[in-house]
Amino acid sequence: MTTARNRAIDRIRRDRTLATKVRLLDVPETVEDDMDETTIPDERLELVFTCCHPALAIDAQVALTLRTLGGLSTEEIARAFLVPEATMNKRLVRAKHKIKAAGIPFRVPPAHLLPDRLAAVLAVLYLIFNEGYGGRGDLAAEAIRLGRALVDLMPDEPEVRGLLALMLMNDARRDARFADGEVVLLRDQNRSLWNLDQIAEGRTALERALALGGRGPYVLQAAIASLHLEDPQDWAQLAALYGELARLTGSSVAELNRAAAIAEAGDVEAALAVVERLELDRYHYLHATRAELLRRLDRLEESRAAYGRALELVHSDAERRFLEQRLVELPD
Repeated sequence: MTTARNRAIDRIRRDRTLATKVRLLDVPETVEDDMDETTIPDERLELVFTCCHPALAIDAQVALTLRTLGGLSTEEIARAFLVPEATMNKRLVRAKHKIKAAGIPFRVPPAHLLPDRLAAVLAVLYLIFNEGYGGRGDLAAEAIRLGRALVDLMPDEPEVRGLLALMLMNDARRDARFADGEVVLLRDQNRSLWNLDQIAEGRTALERALALGGRGPYVLQAAIASLHLEDPQDWAQLAALYGELARLTGSSVAELNRAAAIAEAGDVEAALAVVERLELDRYHYLHATRAELLRRLDRLEESRAAYGRALELVHSDAERRFLEQRLVELPD
């Protein structure tokens, strides 16, 4: 896969060099058009746009690009999509077969077609960052680098700036999120370890996205990330924003976050009612959230069982140790 990525980048470089040299020749205009140089300044970003072909369903575009360019395993991609690994493997195989059967070309799209692929490209960067946020700093840094390149390419797209803002503000807390190999909750983090310059850059990107009229899911998530950095946090406002995000996207994960905000605002019973109707059995955060809510309601046996289910599903060692500690702290 590394060799394939390098060869693809080499091909792009050769095409760029050829386009530049052809412009120096006295050739008909039609030939020069055939050799048109790409408008995408970053080679890895070019590959992402190339792989996100609209002939495929958007989930297939994202999954295939994560597999071939993002360096994520089928298991990691399945986890991101909250489906079994076997299901994701079948989707990848079907996508590859469709590419072969339809003769979909490996070609960088011209500038006027980039917006048609933007939703998939944003999803790819978002999921690469999410995988990195769990501990793989190299992936998070690469997603942010590509996000900056995408802003340079499409500066008037509010969702592009929203995604960059979201990644910057969340990544700014990286050094405070772990201590002695364990996850540190936001309320317990040492704020002196936060990257204030990165937070400022993220908030500037968010302000620009809002000025451009952005109200999409990435702009909303960036607004939520900015509110989470406040002290004290406005949990009622956070719950409202998570509710808007859930309505906009139909995301059960957004509903789970809304439930957590409702609980922090003081209504644990209402939060648990939201959690209980969500179909996210393979998502360890649902069971961890449910365990905490049950603990607050003194339903300790149910809480213990929920922590056990979360531990069956968790993949991060740091999060595993955190959950184990919470389970140990439950009173008999």
